[in-house]
Amino acid sequence: MGRRDRAAVQAPRQADMVAVMDALRRVVRALRVSTRAAERRFGISGAQLFVLEKLVEAPAPSVDHLAARTLTDQSSVSMVLTRLEKRRLVVRRVSEEDARRVEIALTPAGRALARRAPEPAQERLVAGLRRLRPTQLRLLARGLAALVHALEVAGEPAGMFFEERPSPRRLGRERRGRRSA
Repeated sequence: MGRRDRAAVQAPRQADMVAVMDALRRVVRALRVSTRAAERRFGISGAQLFVLEKLVEAPAPSVDHLAARTLTDQSSVSMVLTRLEKRRLVVRRVSEEDARRVEIALTPAGRALARRAPEPAQERLVAGLRRLRPTQLRLLARGLAALVHALEVAGEPAGMFFEERPSPRRLGRERRGRRSA
């Protein structure tokens, strides 16, 4: 293959890479702007606001159920719930129907905050994904999975957007603080 032929093949590839990078930048920017606004205005992260919005729709009969509604894993949702509980925005209580289950609901303060807050970017992202045709969604999922594999981060926890897990050092301080409280 000559130099001119390689350039002709690389030009569309370069354009596709620019389009992907621009799209990812726009999505990440929307999520970052949304979470910063929530932090500035309400003192909570975008992930926490997203969970509050899901609880506005209906209380959750379990953490697993809420994880499914937020399209994330149980441990990430549990971490967000712990932070919301500390702020007294949500409450976990033993189910009246099944004492083995813990239900999650908004407190009056949580409901009031959710009423004042704008729609979180995660909600718009999920709505956008739902608008895709099934074949588009499947292709996007496969493409992103291939990108994650190429980046060698497939084994990393996904977590919720901009809701970082505490460092081991910070986690130790938080645990010590709970024991002394």
